[in-house]
Amino acid sequence: MNSNRSLLRTAGLVALCAVLALGTASAAQKDDQQQRKQKTKQAQAVSKEVYDKITKAGELVEEKEYQAALRILNRMYNPDKLTEYEQVNVLNYMGFVYYNMDDIPKAIGIYERMLGIPSLEPQMAKQTTYTLAQLYTMEEKYRSALNTLDKWFVMEPNPPSAPFILKAQNLYQVQRYKAMIDPIENAMRIAKERDKPAKENWYVLLNFAYFQQEDYRMVRDIQKILLVNWPKKRYWFSLAGAYTELGEDQNLIASYSAANTQKMLEKESEFVTMAQLYLQREVPYMAATLLEREMASGRVTKIAKNYRLLSQAWMLAQEDERAIPALQEAARLSDDGELDVRLGNAYLNIGKYDECITAVRVGLRKDEKGRQKKDRLKSPDHAQISLGMCLYNKQEYKASIRAFRAAAKTKRSRRVANQWIRVIDADVERNQAIRDAQAAARKKRREVDERRAQSNRV
Repeated sequence: MNSNRSLLRTAGLVALCAVLALGTASAAQKDDQQQRKQKTKQAQAVSKEVYDKITKAGELVEEKEYQAALRILNRMYNPDKLTEYEQVNVLNYMGFVYYNMDDIPKAIGIYERMLGIPSLEPQMAKQTTYTLAQLYTMEEKYRSALNTLDKWFVMEPNPPSAPFILKAQNLYQVQRYKAMIDPIENAMRIAKERDKPAKENWYVLLNFAYFQQEDYRMVRDIQKILLVNWPKKRYWFSLAGAYTELGEDQNLIASYSAANTQKMLEKESEFVTMAQLYLQREVPYMAATLLEREMASGRVTKIAKNYRLLSQAWMLAQEDERAIPALQEAARLSDDGELDVRLGNAYLNIGKYDECITAVRVGLRKDEKGRQKKDRLKSPDHAQISLGMCLYNKQEYKASIRAFRAAAKTKRSRRVANQWIRVIDADVERNQAIRDAQAAARKKRREVDERRAQSNRV
């Protein structure tokens, strides 16, 4: 309610003063009216006594002596002794005093009583009706405010923008989001016709209304207008959300990138999302450099999941050596062996087979110790294949075959594992043949040498 009060206080004061000015101006122009029309004078005149007391009450209000002003007005108000026009003036000022005292319920009661006076002038009735709509809003009586606004729109043939926005704000409060659209767009149209700018909060309200209807094309277009006129971080992210819903991935990345260029990204989640978007659009190098820079700055924390993402980015960018430090840290901070296996694969790719063997074996040991599903390897058979390949390159054939046989226990890896076993068997057989041939050659060489030596002795 306090936000409604601050929102409407200035507008309410303007409306209330306008109503009051109309009454006091009528009193000041009494002589002119008498000269023009006697009947009007009798109907609209304010006696000197009433005028003097209202003036005194006004002086007390200026001094913020509200209770003293109310005592004067309450003693004076007597429907049996006052004309209807005088009643209107007294009630009008009483409402104004209650408003200044922040006693909105009593102000509402006074203005409701004013509207019940049969001879209330149309202009005064219209202004009082709009004031009541504002006061109902301040008191969170949103349905009463909407009903009162509907009456006011009937009275006003040429409304400005503000009442339409007030109606939209009340519709928001009663969750009639779709109904908000027409009054807001009317307010914008009128502002344009009168060569006045639409306000930022109007677009924010309209954006919300369309978002509730899941009209993401309109949300996208409104966010663009907001960004052009009031560039703020939240509008970039709202635009990104619209692009996500519309499947406009390239524009989604562009919006995040623009926010990043303008240094609007601040939170860890924002930088991580930016990196994930780069990966999604197959630009892993940009994802890696972004993450590495922000982890160095401290804005992205050095935890396992972030090191995992950084290593993934470097590996997808085919920068295995740059992926290794991130994988080492991620594996060190993690209880599952998945990252150790990835580290082993990175070592395999750059030909560091000893390090590969160590890393994969650590990953497999963690897998054996893992008690929860999240701590277990997703593909232990693939880990065994990586281990077998590293061992093969070190020519540790027996250990390599054991690794491939472990992988072959899983159906999806059986064919590949058996192919490697056949390769190893062929290598072993070929190496044995080479060794046998080398042994035979050495033996034959020795025999030749022995015969030559014997011949020389003879």
